[in-house]
Amino acid sequence: MHLGRDVTLYVLARLGMVAAVTVLLMLVNVPLLVALAVGIVVALPLSLFVLKGMRTRVAEGLNERGAARRVERERLRAQLRGETPGDATAA
Repeated sequence: MHLGRDVTLYVLARLGMVAAVTVLLMLVNVPLLVALAVGIVVALPLSLFVLKGMRTRVAEGLNERGAARRVERERLRAQLRGETPGDATAA
């Protein structure tokens, strides 16, 4: 699992999309702040389609990380209750 790398690549890809749209608009003489605002607004829905694979990979990584944290948290809570890992007591 390379969650850190996947998140970094996804963020950089989204920023790259904003930059690309901004530069394209500036080439047709749109002022910088207007081009940047439009770039942000256009890149958001565009990235939903263009970066779908990356977004899915990041979501799966976050789900795996969350599941591992839940398991560890439950293990620690059981340990605090004085249960051993082999106890089969239902709460």
